[in-house]
Amino acid sequence: MREEPAFASWRSYWNFAREVSHQRRYLLSSSSRAFLDELIRTSEKRQSRLPAGHRLCRAQVAHGELDDPDVGPLPRPAPPARMVPLPYSASDGRANPRGIPCLYMADDRHTAIAEVRPWIGSLVSVAIMRTLKDQRLVDVRDDSGRQPIYLEGEPSPDEREAAVWSHVARAFREPVLREDNRAGYASTQIIAEAFRNHGYDGIAYGSAFGEGRTNIVLFDIGAAELEACELHEIKNVQLIHEETENPYFVQKAGDGTTSLVRNVITAIGPIDGPMTPLTSEPDAS
Repeated sequence: MREEPAFASWRSYWNFAREVSHQRRYLLSSSSRAFLDELIRTSEKRQSRLPAGHRLCRAQVAHGELDDPDVGPLPRPAPPARMVPLPYSASDGRANPRGIPCLYMADDRHTAIAEVRPWIGSLVSVAIMRTLKDQRLVDVRDDSGRQPIYLEGEPSPDEREAAVWSHVARAFREPVLREDNRAGYASTQIIAEAFRNHGYDGIAYGSAFGEGRTNIVLFDIGAAELEACELHEIKNVQLIHEETENPYFVQKAGDGTTSLVRNVITAIGPIDGPMTPLTSEPDAS
């Protein structure tokens, strides 16, 4: 009996992302091609439909001006040409490489504005877009908040699949910072192209700027038309942060040299058994 195909590892997405970001991108290894094939096969269970006439929001940090003879220039929403992608002109995004535009939208104004990452005082134009026909999407949203990690061997095929799709969902959800190396989008761009080649019209993915919020990217920039455009001024930006790694401390030696020291866990044991405590070690960086 022929075995059902499955992801080679629960780490399959991470291995793929490492390859296309740092090793090769245009001529993939056999393991990366197998990963994409399995992602396409399992995507059939993650299809969703975006109906014609559905309204979505698209934001741009941009505005137009109305020259009032009495008070001077007044801000107004950006003109229509500024609110839709230009053919053959686009910067790198989650689902598109430079020069190949896609239509990025969100299911509400707040998410659309947050995704363009404006700062206090920014003027943001928000377009109301309406889809012109039904769109077949791959739904990579994962609101469980779980990032499965298996430390003792490989789990079952179903668990491997769930882990891989969770990692893919996180990759689409989390933005690459403007100053980061754009290779950070390489993995999702290749995955999006594989979905497009398979006949999907776009991708639904989560937003890092709010739990349960949804972003939509459509491969055809003419798949939705602009109905209206609003102008919003950013009044406040809330920053929520937490420490995610142990700090390091600067330690000076008698000869005047300095080194970085941080606390690390060197071993973990049962609660009722011996356990090595936290120790201080020189920081490798």
